[in-house]
Amino acid sequence: MDEREQLIARIGEVQHALARAFAHDRSTPLLALNLTMQQLKVTLILAAHDSASGQELAAALGTGLGTVTGIVDRLVAQGLVTRREDPDDRRVRRVHLTDAGRRMTRELAEAGLAGYRRLLDRLDLDTLRRMDDVMTALHRAATDLYGPC
Repeated sequence: MDEREQLIARIGEVQHALARAFAHDRSTPLLALNLTMQQLKVTLILAAHDSASGQELAAALGTGLGTVTGIVDRLVAQGLVTRREDPDDRRVRRVHLTDAGRRMTRELAEAGLAGYRRLLDRLDLDTLRRMDDVMTALHRAATDLYGPC
C-alpha cells in the first residue's frame, strides 16, 4: 500500500473513532427520539429538500410507495409532517415538515454542531487554521464530485 492509500485508511479510521466518540455524547436529542430509522430518514430528507412526493421519498429510501405511505402516516400522527396538494399537479400530494418537525430536525443539527464545537474548542489556533484549509479543500472536492452542497 502506497503512502496515499495509508493516509486515506488512517483518516477513515480516525473518522470512525470520532463517530464512536460522538455516539457516546448523551446530550444529543437523537437518543430521545421515538422514531424508526425510516421515519428519521424521511424527516431528514424533508429538512434538506423542503418537501417531497411519496414517489420521491420511495426512491430516496429504496422502498415501495406503500411502505412510504405507512411511514408518513405515522409521522403525521406524531405531528411532524403534513401532506398537501402539489400546486403544480393536483394529483400529487407532497409531504412537508410541520413546525414541530422543523424544530426537531434543527435541534438534531444544532446538537451535532454543539458537540463538534466542544471538540474544536480544544484545538490550538494553528491547528484550527490548518483544519480550516483542509475542510475548505474537502468542500471543494465534494462540490466537484457531487455538485453544490
